[in-house]
Amino acid sequence: MKLESKTLGILGGGQLGRMSAMAAARLGIKCVIFCPESNAPASHVAAHTFTAAYDDKKSLKAFANMVDVITYEFENIPVETITFLQKLKPVYPDDRLLAVAQDRGVEKKFLNDVGIETVSWSLFQSAKTLHAALQEKSETDFVLKTTRFGYDGKGQVSCHKDDDLKTIEKYWSTLNSKENILEDKVNFACEISVIIARDKLGQTATFGPILNEHKNHILHRSTIPAAIPDKTALSALKITEHLAEAVDLIGVMTLEMFVMPDGRLLANEIAPRTHNSGHWTIDACTVSQFEQHVRTVCGMPIAPPHRHSDAEMINLIGMDAKKLAKWLEMSGSCLHLYGKDDIKAGRKMGHVTVIKPFSRHLLDDR
Repeated sequence: MKLESKTLGILGGGQLGRMSAMAAARLGIKCVIFCPESNAPASHVAAHTFTAAYDDKKSLKAFANMVDVITYEFENIPVETITFLQKLKPVYPDDRLLAVAQDRGVEKKFLNDVGIETVSWSLFQSAKTLHAALQEKSETDFVLKTTRFGYDGKGQVSCHKDDDLKTIEKYWSTLNSKENILEDKVNFACEISVIIARDKLGQTATFGPILNEHKNHILHRSTIPAAIPDKTALSALKITEHLAEAVDLIGVMTLEMFVMPDGRLLANEIAPRTHNSGHWTIDACTVSQFEQHVRTVCGMPIAPPHRHSDAEMINLIGMDAKKLAKWLEMSGSCLHLYGKDDIKAGRKMGHVTVIKPFSRHLLDDR
């Protein structure tokens, strides 16, 4: 008698795909990677890799024929690619959620439409109309962002009510986008994220809230449990659960939020995938975010994400990958390198999770 097994197709070859493939291997699931880059981190731990463009329909069809179900590891996969593949094999999360997460304007409107508060925002199609609108604002400080393809601080600039038209035109040119979104710059107390897994039966499991610290707009450190009031933490979980229901999630999704000084929560961004702030789950939980991802998209039930340790996750950015002696010698330190050969400034080369004795928290009894 042969043991029935599945093959999971993953669009994208980065570290999130790599860690998902490693989690899948624990469950006896083979992974096939599809990405344009050769020697991608996920390809090192996969059964097979297709190296082709995301609009190469011939290769996409061959990829689909090799797998049972498909997912993706980052949100800049063209929606058209997901729509095409959905006609061939199940894809989770689906193209509807991806379309929402890819466009900041669509994303903010969707969040507001389902009753989730965000910072004040507005869309603009030209520097001239943006400049005119700024003159009418009562606030003084703003962030101007591209509606699409921004990440790790890319695709955004700070601007001010008193900036002249020439300065605004310079910002607009720098962003190189036909449409940009203007958001109020808020003085938040801290940033948190909640990661949620939801299976086909509608059962959910959450990780977090997680306290996040950034350097140069790139996530530097994530800490669990987050040092925020229980009331705020419970509210963050409820908001994320509400969002998962609203999008009919199958898979894993992350919601990033600002915690305001008065305890109010403002949703910032949706990530329709596993998330950098959840890497600690590999070492501090019985079931990681990556295993939950694999389980949910492959039709398995989610598992209770029992956290057995407190944790602090530190990203290794650029030349940090050359400074490993400290982490290799530290008690409780769990080092993860992503197999990237080229060190570049701002590039995520790996991470370290330092696990600590578990301290019981109200939310751990949920």
